[in-house]
Amino acid sequence: MAPTSLAFRCRQSITPTAIRSYVAEFISTFFYVFSVVGASMASQKYMPGITTADLSSLLVAAIANAFALASAVYIAANISGGHVNPAVTFGMAVGGHVSVPTALFYWFAQMLASVMACIILRATIVGQHVPSYAIADEMTGFGASVVEGVLTFALVYTVFAASNPRRGPCNAIGAVMIGLIAGANVLAAGPFSGGSVNPACAFGSAIVAGSFKNQAVYWVGPLIGAALAGIVHDNVVFPIENVDSFRGVSEAVIA
Repeated sequence: MAPTSLAFRCRQSITPTAIRSYVAEFISTFFYVFSVVGASMASQKYMPGITTADLSSLLVAAIANAFALASAVYIAANISGGHVNPAVTFGMAVGGHVSVPTALFYWFAQMLASVMACIILRATIVGQHVPSYAIADEMTGFGASVVEGVLTFALVYTVFAASNPRRGPCNAIGAVMIGLIAGANVLAAGPFSGGSVNPACAFGSAIVAGSFKNQAVYWVGPLIGAALAGIVHDNVVFPIENVDSFRGVSEAVIA
C-alpha cells in the first residue's frame, strides 16, 4: 500500500511532475484572467458610459468567459487537469483527486497568475481602471453567495463529467462544454452577483482595483458549491475507482 502520511504527500507535491502542473495552472489561469478582465476593459473603451448591467457588456463578458475558459482548460488539461479556478481545485481536493498540499500549490499558482494578469492590464492600459466584481443593490451578500454557489456547482460538475475517464480524457469537446457552462453562468448571474464563479479572478481584480467589498461572496459560495459538486458526482452519479493525484482525473485500475 502506498504511503499516505503528510510528509509523503508534501514530498509528492514538489516533484518535477507536480511543478510542471503548477506552471501549467499559472499559464492557463493568467491567460484566462487576462482575457476576461481585458474584455471587460475593452467594452468600456468602445462603449463608454455602459454599466455592468448593460446587455452589450453582459454579452462581451459571457463570450470572453466561454472562449477563454475553453482554451485555458484545453491547454492545461493533460498536464495539471486544467482547473484554472480555486473552486475546481477545492472540489477535486474534497473528492480526493488531489492532495491538500498539492491543492494549496495550485491555489498559489492560480492567485498569483490572476494578480499578475490584472497588474499588467492596469500598467499597460492607461486611462482604464481594472473592474472588480460587485453585487447588485437588490442582492444581499447571502443571496449572492447562494447564486455563485449554485453556478459553481454547475461549472465544477461539468468539469468532473468532462474529465471522467469513462468518457475518455478531457478533450477539445470537454473543454468546449466547460467554456459554454461558464458563458451561460455569466449570462444568468452577471447583472446580479457578477457571475465570477472563480475566486482567483475575483481576488486578482479586487487586489489591483483596491476594492474588497463583498469579496467573501466570491469565496464562500463557490467553495461550498464546488465541494457539493465533487461529492455528488463521485459518490452518487459516478463513483470513482482510482485517482491521478496531479492531473485531478481518475484512472482505471489495472489488474
